[in-house]
Amino acid sequence: MDFDFATPVERRHPSGERPSDWPSQKWHRYDDEVLPLWVADMDFVSPPAVLAALRARVDHGVFGYGLVPGSLRETLCAWSECHYGWSIEPDWQLWLPGVVPALHLASLALTEPGDGVLTVTPIYPPFLRVAERTGRTPQQAAMAEPAAPGAPWRLDLAALEAAITPRTRLLLWCHPHNPTGRVWRRDELAGLAELVVRHDLCVVSDELHCDLLLDEGARHVPLAAAFPELAARTLTLWAPSKTFNLAGLTTACAVIPDAALRRRFAAVARGLTPDGNVLGLLAAEAAYGQGEPWRQALLEVLRGHRQALVERVARWPGVTMSAPESTYLAWLDLRQAPALAGSDSPQQALLQRAGVALSDGADFGAPGFARLNFGTTATQLEAALARLDGVLAG
Repeated sequence: MDFDFATPVERRHPSGERPSDWPSQKWHRYDDEVLPLWVADMDFVSPPAVLAALRARVDHGVFGYGLVPGSLRETLCAWSECHYGWSIEPDWQLWLPGVVPALHLASLALTEPGDGVLTVTPIYPPFLRVAERTGRTPQQAAMAEPAAPGAPWRLDLAALEAAITPRTRLLLWCHPHNPTGRVWRRDELAGLAELVVRHDLCVVSDELHCDLLLDEGARHVPLAAAFPELAARTLTLWAPSKTFNLAGLTTACAVIPDAALRRRFAAVARGLTPDGNVLGLLAAEAAYGQGEPWRQALLEVLRGHRQALVERVARWPGVTMSAPESTYLAWLDLRQAPALAGSDSPQQALLQRAGVALSDGADFGAPGFARLNFGTTATQLEAALARLDGVLAG
């Protein structure tokens, strides 16, 4: 089956009216003249199987409180076995209204007030706010920057260990990594696993982008599956939102093999999270059950966009990028760009001078960087890159 990833979808004014009747964070945060390549949702229509399932459910017309279908649990078990080689059980799954709420719930469930919640930077911005929002102590360790332009970002285990204190209880981990796009090697993860066990930490492994590995032949291995000694102390977070462009349906899953850990998490979630979104749960089952051909076609498109971006960045003096191994997000180092010299915020400078909205690296704990979302049509991506050329190409 052919899928259309080329035709731009009108998201700013889909009905032709102003203001739009379907407000979008991505497309309505900035003025109409701005091209948005910031927040991590894509500009592609979701898989046909998902749309068909949603239409049938909407036609039913009744949207009362739902239950997590047993068929969804079995579908995720099959997906995990097929794609990750990890056999999970239906009762390990706790379905939730998103990964970000799950991060906060984990902090409340697995730590006490004043305990340390640790993560590495740069990192997806909500990670940096979990500790403070839940009355815990924020702890951070910086990743090792690329050894040369274009080389990968690296995990600095020494820095991570130095950040641990006797009060550290929880590690918030991102696998694959947002924003750098790293797919962690087994030797890196082995060092991490040893450190986690030695310091008796729990881990929340955010694996939201694990189905968007861009290198041919790459296969995701969940942290809890790669290191069985971590299974009893790890919550794995998955969702169809990034892979199948379903973020607005707010549906995610915590996979928790250990029964005691699962009970602690579920007890805290009770009353703090709503019942499942009936449309989101339905879309998740359709995506995981029937969306694989669409996903494979999407990966081909994203690989092409990544290559186009690598070639374009090479023309921009002082700008470097490590090609992402996963995600549709590129992490740009703009600190040495002569075109932006004297700017306190490269993101703001490019917004004002090029009319292109990127995500500000400062929000990820890395001022001077910006994250670019290339999950859009080739036409829209080229229009944005042409604008950036006008500022960065010199």
